[in-house]
Amino acid sequence: MPIKPTKYIWFNGELVPWERATVHVMTHALHYGSSVFEGIRCYSTPKGPAIFRLGLHTRRLFDSAKIYRMELPFSAEQINQACKAVVRENGLQSAYLRPLVWRGYGELGVFPLKNPVEVMIAAVEWGTYLGADALENGVDVAVSSWSRVAPNTLPAMAKAGGNYLSSQLIVMEAVRHGHAEGIALDVNGNLSEGSGENLFVIRDGVIYTPPVTAALLPGITRASVITLARTLGYEVREQNLPREVLYLADEVFFTGTAAEVSPIRSIDGITIGAGKRGPITTAIQNAFFGLFNGATEDRWGWLDYV
Repeated sequence: MPIKPTKYIWFNGELVPWERATVHVMTHALHYGSSVFEGIRCYSTPKGPAIFRLGLHTRRLFDSAKIYRMELPFSAEQINQACKAVVRENGLQSAYLRPLVWRGYGELGVFPLKNPVEVMIAAVEWGTYLGADALENGVDVAVSSWSRVAPNTLPAMAKAGGNYLSSQLIVMEAVRHGHAEGIALDVNGNLSEGSGENLFVIRDGVIYTPPVTAALLPGITRASVITLARTLGYEVREQNLPREVLYLADEVFFTGTAAEVSPIRSIDGITIGAGKRGPITTAIQNAFFGLFNGATEDRWGWLDYV
């Protein structure tokens, strides 16, 4: 989806014009992937723009940075306020926010600790990640030939830029073969996640999702959907799942900040359920999007109003 520039980006502590938010080509992160980031949604609500689970996203940003020994020169509260500022000062009602932390210009070489840690936050208008009709009609996906990285290689719990090279391979392969997205397995052959989404499988009214030990990023939308589903009375099980359960499922859907709650209608050319969004997926979508239109009570305090 093309980037639509806004007026300002928060860059190392100040709002600067979009075109001035630049780095040198010898920046460490450009050469060695030394960055961590977040993707955050701001939704238009009856009470004004609200950022979804801002505090938890910021916590994960700091967690990712800690794993890679990157000390942010700002506090969590400063990052929270900066996220609100880029929405407010750009006059946005709904937006996708991208906080990014990276090792900047300084020294060349794999050892990173002498390079400065820099931070930026952008907010842009962004629609439905998997296509305009994906939320209603579902998408066609395929199991990827690429596995997620093995444990103790790259830490899956860190939302790091370098991890998404794997994601690029997964989605490029899927799109090349006519699918909207790919599903990766872990090194043991169990289900892991999509290139940028967590995965849920429904069978006989029970909702299953792979555990965090399956080389996946513990998604914030994933955690939110688990809470919403249990509130609706559904049983949710986090457990290892073999590939073939996909083909036997009544419903399958992706979750993610970008993908939100997106149904899957076919996998590897095999129709899932009735080949359209199923009733449980619909109920979860309604509960999720109801948080933003007022139909679902925000009893958990998930919305931060700008």
